[in-house]
Amino acid sequence: MTGTGGGIGLAIADALQAEGATVMRADLRDADLSLPGEAAKLAEAAIRRLAQVSIFVHAASPPRREAQTALAVTEAEWRAMLEVNLNAGFLIAQALGRHMRELKIKGRMLFVTSLHADSPRNLPHYSASKAGQTMVMKELARALGKDGIRVNAIAPGAVPGAGFKGSPGLVDRIALGRVGKPADIAPMAVAILSEKYGAYMTGSTVVVDGGIALYNWLDAEG
Repeated sequence: MTGTGGGIGLAIADALQAEGATVMRADLRDADLSLPGEAAKLAEAAIRRLAQVSIFVHAASPPRREAQTALAVTEAEWRAMLEVNLNAGFLIAQALGRHMRELKIKGRMLFVTSLHADSPRNLPHYSASKAGQTMVMKELARALGKDGIRVNAIAPGAVPGAGFKGSPGLVDRIALGRVGKPADIAPMAVAILSEKYGAYMTGSTVVVDGGIALYNWLDAEG
């Protein structure tokens, strides 16, 4: 699992471990997924250490600064975001998908995407990478479905962390009246990955956002 150093990734890793899963945790200290070859090395390390990998969760994402318009984001920031969120996610999932198919493992994969896979937010590199993740998830789900391998995504709403703090008045535009916490996301992630609750689910994105999408939250006036 990637992105386990804090926030949503850490919460999902802890929740999976609490359910009895053996979790190989990876964060920036273990693998810089923005660098060429690191995704392949991480997939190989997971197979070597665990022997049989049945679950993959991609939660890694570089820190970001709020309100970087399409004219403000730098080439380095663009490349790093797409390398980690999109390219590394695909390459690890591809390698582990081949591993699962070869060993006839009915595996499960989960991408932590965002509401901004569909809605721009003055973070073009972030939004574009999350939109790409959604399509990668669908392509993997289609390619691996006949092998019994399920691939889905979870799209959190406003959960502070990784540079996101939220604008003043944001809570007023969330139906449940508060921003989210990593602990709000992790249980749904575990349910999607479980055979008890998610066995007939693949190629889907589950939104866990407290109802923020019910409002035009990109508009300060709501």
